[in-house]
Amino acid sequence: MKTPFLALAALAWFSLCCAEPAQAASCVTTECHSAIGAIKLPHAPVKEGDCSACHTQKVKEHPVKGAKSFELAGKAGALCANCHDGMGKKKYQHAPVQEGACVSCHKPHGTGERYLLEVGEDRTVLCLSCHDPAPFKQNFMHGPAAVGSCNACHEPHEATEKALLKGPVRDVCLKCHADFAATMAAAAVVHPPVRDDACTACHNPHGSSVSMFLNKKMPDLCVGCHKDIGKKLAGVKFPHKPVMAQGGCANCHSAHFGKSKGLLAADQMTVCLSCHGKDDLGTPPLKNIKTQLAGKKFLHGPVRTGDCKACHDPHGSDNFRLLRGSYPSALYMPYKEGLYDACLGCHEKNLLRFADTTIYTGFRNGNRNLHYVHVVGRKGRTCRICHEPHASNGEKLISKEGTQFGAWKIPINFVITPTGGSCAPGCHRKFKYDRVKAEAL
Repeated sequence: MKTPFLALAALAWFSLCCAEPAQAASCVTTECHSAIGAIKLPHAPVKEGDCSACHTQKVKEHPVKGAKSFELAGKAGALCANCHDGMGKKKYQHAPVQEGACVSCHKPHGTGERYLLEVGEDRTVLCLSCHDPAPFKQNFMHGPAAVGSCNACHEPHEATEKALLKGPVRDVCLKCHADFAATMAAAAVVHPPVRDDACTACHNPHGSSVSMFLNKKMPDLCVGCHKDIGKKLAGVKFPHKPVMAQGGCANCHSAHFGKSKGLLAADQMTVCLSCHGKDDLGTPPLKNIKTQLAGKKFLHGPVRTGDCKACHDPHGSDNFRLLRGSYPSALYMPYKEGLYDACLGCHEKNLLRFADTTIYTGFRNGNRNLHYVHVVGRKGRTCRICHEPHASNGEKLISKEGTQFGAWKIPINFVITPTGGSCAPGCHRKFKYDRVKAEAL
């Protein structure tokens, strides 16, 4: 009598153990859920045939025409959390996670791609089914956004940073831009927004209508912080053309870091001569300053120290040749107070105020101020008729080659002596002058 009883007990135990898999096997028959059985990468319970991990039978009969005999074993988010623990512990959650809508991104039975997603590494279609597509249709796209690698920067479920970033903005950016990070660490000068703020202060992380994903074109972006320069550019008579051209401020400055003060791409003179060292700059072409400086014995003080901005405003000016002070554009212009400030801001301010002097200039015959004679009068001669503004082989920057006067170069033939000198230019006969003992003129 014991043998039949043991056999029945063993059969009951076997049936209990095998009931669920047997039920699962019946779910994916050709008559019912056959598509689930063909999934390439099934959800783990599906792969193991454990349908009851997520579904429970609420009525005995199945299938039931016009009704359902199975229901989920719990609410969607809570059901998933039975296996996938750890969600909801960080400060920021993705909206579907917060709402328990896991199936808005994941297919519960499986797909042909990883993570139960219907998309591969390009998540564009999936993410833009909720997120605004406009930032992802720009002329200039950030690499990860362009190829749909949203998860290169963002966590899909939750994060400690806003926008579900994988870390602070700077850290996220520098994980890819490692070469940038190494160079910046060794830089002598770092742009304060780069040093102190998020990269998104200047760049759109997804895409922009402006090159380099800038939030605005230059110089508009830059003058958002550099308001004094913005104010100047808005009303200045002569803006420096590179500032307003394509590339804007970056034509002269490094946007992130550099070796030189002012974030210049190189030392000031090198930056300036990268344009002003050409024969075809502008229409008509500006003078090639690099050629003018080459091999010259005497350099104007600011040029000697490489300080072009001592005389010129690099952003813009209301004055001729972007000078920081007034200076006539015409070759002849009688002196008036303030008209020659570009030169007299450094040189003796009383140089042209007195017809006779013993202290304000060495260019005099006795007490007679010869600067006054040349500049203050009906046909005032500008400084550049006799002096080169940048460099010369002649002392006092007097031009050895002569001054351009239309098609002719006026020779100056200047000779200096311990107490005076002489000149025999093309504009008058030879005259001598002496500070100690006046020459007869």
